[in-house]
Amino acid sequence: MRTSNDAVLGLDWVRSSCTLPTAEQPFRVVEFDDLFAIAVRAVDRLSPTTLRLTVDANAAARATELADRESSCCSFFGFEFAPAATQAAAQGAGDTVAIQVTVPAAHTAVLDAFAARAATRADTAALAIRPER
Repeated sequence: MRTSNDAVLGLDWVRSSCTLPTAEQPFRVVEFDDLFAIAVRAVDRLSPTTLRLTVDANAAARATELADRESSCCSFFGFEFAPAATQAAAQGAGDTVAIQVTVPAAHTAVLDAFAARAATRADTAALAIRPER
């Protein structure tokens, strides 16, 4: 059950279907916030059920480990990793990895909140959630 404090604590995107113990959920949110702030270079919404995060390749192992743990407690999340050739990389920002995050249609609100949190926390001055064209 979600409470009004969830938004304040950053848990507004954590679904009740998540099996991670409630006491551990704020720590997981902090782990994602750190990843978003340190490594995310772009957030692209490909469809209502698909999000692409472009992250610094140096954070790929950390992102993979975090995604594996998230999938084990929130099985509706899908994470796929692949090398990415992005504008950031072309501008000399270094190698990047694309993380495609998917959810079933019933969980698009979770992905909406996840995407907004990633964009808000990302350490990129002009970053915004960009729709795919």
